[in-house]
Amino acid sequence: MNNYEINEFGQPIGLLINNLQKPKFPEKIKIHGKFSILEPLSSEIHAEDLYEANSIDKNGECWTYLNYGPFNTISEYKKWIIGIENLIDPTFYAIIDKNTSKAVGVISYLRIDLENSSIEVGHLNFSNLLKKTKAATESLYLLMNYAFELGFRRYEWKCNSLNFPSKIAAERFGFSYEGTFRQHTINKNRNRDTSWFSIIDSEWKEIKAAFEIYLNDNNFDENGNQKISLSCLTKPLLKINI
Repeated sequence: MNNYEINEFGQPIGLLINNLQKPKFPEKIKIHGKFSILEPLSSEIHAEDLYEANSIDKNGECWTYLNYGPFNTISEYKKWIIGIENLIDPTFYAIIDKNTSKAVGVISYLRIDLENSSIEVGHLNFSNLLKKTKAATESLYLLMNYAFELGFRRYEWKCNSLNFPSKIAAERFGFSYEGTFRQHTINKNRNRDTSWFSIIDSEWKEIKAAFEIYLNDNNFDENGNQKISLSCLTKPLLKINI
């Protein structure tokens, strides 16, 4: 099926969108999963837990590709959260590990474009307590699912083109690579080329099913080891030749 039409001049044009409804703006609500909870980021509630979790990374390498950090003291970190916790674009969430009830990571929506029905996930800062856990995967799923429930057509992931773990993660989560913007921004006084990935609404049903298969209790043995990886489930769904 062609993803375009031909007009009266013989030119290809995009398909007509009928009865498009503008998506709803994300609310600052708690989003509950089996392994994690997303809570609107709060300096009073989450700063100490997050600073403690991030302090496990003694070298500060988790901050390399972010425009801010590392923070040398809890007061510096709390001041940063105070500056962004009331924003609505980006909208920040703390990721709570349900096993410990502690905040172990940060994630956000940003570039929320209601007119074009597009939204981006970003500001991912997963502490070593969160990385490579079911809670980490589920937190991405929860935010993604909420966006499509709100009616967005396009869900974006962008990262520094040199951040190879982020690029691998994007495809693991079902995002298709779209290209790289050269000299896109300047990050900590260094050039940043930005790699773009996306999931669109017509792809979400299959990607959602992949997440649900992966996160199902039956997919893990008695030692918590996965039987089938999320990458194996999502790889066939990636749009390689866009």
